[in-house]
Amino acid sequence: MTRLPPALLLIGALVVAATHLTATPAFASPPDPPALSTINSELATIATKAETGSAGYSRDLFPHWSTQSGSCDTREIVLQRDGVDVVTSSTCSATSGNWYSVYDGAWNYASSDVDIDHVVALSEAWGSGASTWTTSKRQQFANSLSDGQLIAVTDNVNASKSDRDAAEWQPPLASYHCTYAKHVVHVKYGWGLSMDSAEKAAIKSMLATC
Repeated sequence: MTRLPPALLLIGALVVAATHLTATPAFASPPDPPALSTINSELATIATKAETGSAGYSRDLFPHWSTQSGSCDTREIVLQRDGVDVVTSSTCSATSGNWYSVYDGAWNYASSDVDIDHVVALSEAWGSGASTWTTSKRQQFANSLSDGQLIAVTDNVNASKSDRDAAEWQPPLASYHCTYAKHVVHVKYGWGLSMDSAEKAAIKSMLATC
């Protein structure tokens, strides 16, 4: 049997490993929000009304982490998109990588330390209009990759946010407030969700930092 030189064996191993390596740039992020002028126009059209509250809400009403492609679900897709040098298994699970959390400016080096945040929290969406949607539409919202609704962040920072809106919680990293507010506006505008007066005031304050 012919033995391959060690150098060729090494190259072969690197090629195999590369098949599960997602090449992503540093500080990868969700789709960029529109320009500030567009965001301000969108904000002006968002209805200002009191939230209906969380009565009747359940996360089960927003089926999430749906299969996106093959064995990859939404969470794994976002981990790959927002990470750097992400290596995945044959079942699409992120086995290693680096994740920069724009909320707090921290790097995370294990996917278990990363949560996928719904920028507009599911409970917040429920009280802002999603309670009238079909389950299918709520599923689309909870798995939306086409706007800034999903983002990989440090898990304990996401836990501190919970289901609060911009009037009750803002990212610890003040330099991200502009982008965060833009994402909230663009998501709420795109999905026809409302804001209460306190949230709208907080959003305007964050946009003033842009």
